[in-house]
Amino acid sequence: MRRRRPEKREILPDPVYGDLIVAKFINNLMKQGKKSLAEKIFYQSIDKIKKQGKVDDGIELFKKALENVAPVLEVKSKRIGGATYQVPIEISEARRMALAMRWIIGFSKSRKGQTMSDRLAAELLAAANNDGSAVKKKEDTHRMAEANKAFSHFR
Repeated sequence: MRRRRPEKREILPDPVYGDLIVAKFINNLMKQGKKSLAEKIFYQSIDKIKKQGKVDDGIELFKKALENVAPVLEVKSKRIGGATYQVPIEISEARRMALAMRWIIGFSKSRKGQTMSDRLAAELLAAANNDGSAVKKKEDTHRMAEANKAFSHFR
């Protein structure tokens, strides 16, 4: 029998914008407990986006980027009678956001660029314009789910 799920921790909104999603993103960006460094990287990348003159509100662009990267479907391996099927399932809102954040941060790290804030700014701009590695990852995930639609009755 499975144990109960742990209760979700409440996180405080970020100090500059007072937004929970931004706070969550900063927490995902953080390494080894260095939150002030993660905050600095995030806010610098938002400032860089604003300075490029493409948009006046950096947070709107950030949220648009997250929305463009967040997947709706994914495949999960399910073992039925000795065979393993990739079964497409719909994703909860919390997991959608978690995956989107993880992908944006991961692809920012692997980008070429000087500083992490430069790379993050570039990835956020690309994601907001519906291109870039993170959006490609979402499309690949959707393609996988679409290809395995035949096994959706195993859900």
